Amino acid sequence: MAAAPVWSVDPRTGKQREQVGAEATVQDVDRAVGAAHSARAALADRTVRAAFLRGAADLLDAAKDDLVAVADAETALGTARLTGELARTCYQLRAFADIVDEGAFLGVVIDHPDDTATPPVPDLRRYKIPLGVVAVYAASNFPFAFSVPGGDTASALAAGCPVVVKAHPDHPATSERVAAVLRAAAGRHGIAADVVGLVHGFDAGVELVRHPLVAAAGFTGSVRGGRALFDAAAARPVPIPFHGELGSLNPVVVTEAAAAERGEEIGSGLAGSMTLGVGQFCVKPGLVLAPVGAGGDRLLKALTEAVGATGAGVLLDHRMRDHFVAGVAERAQLPDVSAPVEPGAGDEHTVTAGFLTVPAARLAAGGAHDLLLEECFGPVTVVARYTDDAEITAVLSRLPGNLTATVHLSAAEAAGTDRTDGADRTDGANGADGANGIGGAAGHSRGTRLLAELTPLAGRVLVDGWPTGVAVAPAQQHGGPYPATTSTSTSVGGTAIERWLRPVVYQNTPEALLPPELHDANPLGLPRRYDGRLEH
Repeated sequence: MAAAPVWSVDPRTGKQREQVGAEATVQDVDRAVGAAHSARAALADRTVRAAFLRGAADLLDAAKDDLVAVADAETALGTARLTGELARTCYQLRAFADIVDEGAFLGVVIDHPDDTATPPVPDLRRYKIPLGVVAVYAASNFPFAFSVPGGDTASALAAGCPVVVKAHPDHPATSERVAAVLRAAAGRHGIAADVVGLVHGFDAGVELVRHPLVAAAGFTGSVRGGRALFDAAAARPVPIPFHGELGSLNPVVVTEAAAAERGEEIGSGLAGSMTLGVGQFCVKPGLVLAPVGAGGDRLLKALTEAVGATGAGVLLDHRMRDHFVAGVAERAQLPDVSAPVEPGAGDEHTVTAGFLTVPAARLAAGGAHDLLLEECFGPVTVVARYTDDAEITAVLSRLPGNLTATVHLSAAEAAGTDRTDGADRTDGANGADGANGIGGAAGHSRGTRLLAELTPLAGRVLVDGWPTGVAVAPAQQHGGPYPATTSTSTSVGGTAIERWLRPVVYQNTPEALLPPELHDANPLGLPRRYDGRLEH
């Protein structure tokens, strides 16, 4: 039986654009993984590896007009958004090249023998080595930054690991063109093109995570799909690390004082964040705790005006559109839920943005309203109106893990000058009783106490901002407690490279047999810890 064809589809019309190829068979997956495994030695030279990453960025830059046009035709994300995303992707590749050149990611530690220690210390030399072939599962909503040339691929190649990417069906033509650019860059630096593999099809994705030569996997997508692959990775005869980003509600808390001080500004900012990219960002604020009262009312009025003025938009595919329309309708039918701006269907290809409101007490009570605590992909958010701090704590205590958590404070709360005598202190598992190592003493400001409640929930905690927009920076953390991610690592920023490495230590090994990274003379000039001292 012939393999099923893979078509590029225009989400603006639902019509097929071009046949890109065919879904990979078991044999195709085996060939791609085997070829990638055979190509891994070509990445061993860090100088060549860094040059390859920079070369890939240069070639992507040179092809940007064609790549952006194809990506827009497949995703309807717009040329401005996609041009910025491709620039971010190129920056990320160059940033990892710099990390490879610096060498600190290798974690070199050398301890010479010490017979006076208890027990005695032998000669120990430690650094990190690449795991092997990495399976990368492309995301629907970022055809560049979280797909074929994205953070998982860039960090894996920087670590010295070949990749085989499972293309997302929403942008297969973009995936093919980008993969060709990466392979061309590899060839220019004497690296086998097979160091970047590409397969299409659902079954191919399952076979990929099961392949015995795949050493780790990176995934960005839904809870359902990610959890199935995570379980498959754990069920292998030899389990492998699975770094998955699955889903996030990204809660926002607006204090009463903040709403009173700048409710209109917060409302319009929320509208911009929740509708950005037609609500198709993994860090979209999906739940907002806003106070009952005049300040909260002004926030909702500004939100209503801004969201109401937002035009209809196209989601990445018609399946997502149908899920969005059904999801918001189901949520809107719950008791005590209102829709000041009703989200739902536009025409047969578009959706309209909106938001729902509900008393926070309903969310604290659980039951059918738990549906409002689940991510709904698209331009919608839920505003829960609270009456006191106890309701904030009750709702936050019921949330799963998230990528982000945000608090909007008044000027006095942000400055810590609103200290109380502790009468409204929050205690409990997620409270500010000191258990989380943040604040906790009576008399601390409301900002300190809220940060203490939000920190256990997310990998990135924001004050007076919006979570959409993830900076590519060394200090970034794009990951959080499950189900936000399946590991404690980040998929954005320099430390993302750590996912694809494992440490090894050589004991009492003659220097002639050691890799140059572990020689006493440090011929490569690497940052390291040498007999307890940090050297640069």
